[in-house]
Amino acid sequence: MDKKKVMRFIGVSTSDSSINKIFPKWAEILNLNAELRGLDLPIGTSAEKYRNALDEMISDSNCVGALVTTHKIALYEGAKDRFESFDSFASACGEISSLKISDGKLFGSAKDPITAGLSIEEFLEPDHFKNGASVLCFGDGGAASAIVWYLTGLEVAPKNLYFSGISQASLNRLQGVIADRPNSERVKTLLADPNEINQILENLAPASLIINATGMGKDIPGSPMPLGSKFPGQAIIWELNYRGSREFLQQAKNQGEDLIIHDGWRYFIHGWSQVVAEVFDIELTPKLLIELSTAAKSAK
Repeated sequence: MDKKKVMRFIGVSTSDSSINKIFPKWAEILNLNAELRGLDLPIGTSAEKYRNALDEMISDSNCVGALVTTHKIALYEGAKDRFESFDSFASACGEISSLKISDGKLFGSAKDPITAGLSIEEFLEPDHFKNGASVLCFGDGGAASAIVWYLTGLEVAPKNLYFSGISQASLNRLQGVIADRPNSERVKTLLADPNEINQILENLAPASLIINATGMGKDIPGSPMPLGSKFPGQAIIWELNYRGSREFLQQAKNQGEDLIIHDGWRYFIHGWSQVVAEVFDIELTPKLLIELSTAAKSAK
């Protein structure tokens, strides 16, 4: 019998992820003789350790690729020369969420723009922003870059897209990602400041979208939403994390009122299914996605 193929999962706390229960069910559905192995690396890992991790994967003849969370940008910046090529999203966004190994060579992809789009399309109508609703996104990393990439390309784009981060360099990088995108002039970045955030919140139109695209509430405790701040009425709240303490999600639930709240479960499903399909050369049809989603829910 052939040895099991290995797919790696590069993150911060991989053992806590539901994918460890879900992957065996997906492998059965997809007829894969494969297993998932986590690789935990702390935030702020050195380029040398990223490169060593890639060398380890390449040297394992059974390893076919990996999904990357948290480290998407840092891995790209620290080891991009190790890759044979990147897809257009990885090159444009400067991040890697999916890496595939073929004939001892690495190929990188960024699936987050696709994942973000698929997720948003499930809870927003195509013309949702026609009445002047805006977006406030907490985050300046890979997920935020993917979200701004998708949203600036909408035919009916948000009136304004505010991105609040903790690193000016990361915010500058985000601006660079969308420099040539339509509606890029609507994107405004700011270093996290409670007073400025509260001013933005007070002026958001009804049905505006507010997103937590940080690692807060999963990789590290806390919420990017300032204590005592209020979400505007009729806002749509999207917590990208599906697990963890999720203080941002709890803030929205505690406020209640007329908020519409979504967690990160569907983002998680789309992200993993896209990468598994890429790594194992699987055509991800709508019918197959439904089957995978059903199996994932039973293992959640």
